[in-house]
Amino acid sequence: MSVQRARKRPFKMDIVRLHAVCEANYARVLRLFPDYEHANTREFHLGSARIVLEVLERSRYTTFFRLQQYHADARWLGRLRVDVRAYHDAGMLEVSVFQSQGRIAARYEYPNTHMLQQDEKIQQNQFLSEWLEHCLEHGRAPIPPVVG
Repeated sequence: MSVQRARKRPFKMDIVRLHAVCEANYARVLRLFPDYEHANTREFHLGSARIVLEVLERSRYTTFFRLQQYHADARWLGRLRVDVRAYHDAGMLEVSVFQSQGRIAARYEYPNTHMLQQDEKIQQNQFLSEWLEHCLEHGRAPIPPVVG
């Protein structure tokens, strides 16, 4: 009896899933930062963390944002920084840089030197999706300082 090796199937990007996540993230960011066209920053609290949404660059069809979380209690997360680009004509928001990791490729060979997953792009956009949803559900406006 001969033993045949199972052939490794080539990785295929689930573009439909990626687009759905990016479209939902676009809607979430607009809900969190509705005045992004006129304001450069939006801040709110999420538990003991401070969330800052910042416009880095605006153009006719795109806006480049930096999303940051500071002073979180959860030591495993610490400071979070995600740079995203919103494509207004397509109604999509895509992760550009995650935690200063640099540009994200559409897919990676596995294994690779940085041990990134083959679907790293989808995973990072999915993480952003869950984080933005958490911000929408549990975020609150900052308490203004008491004067006097």
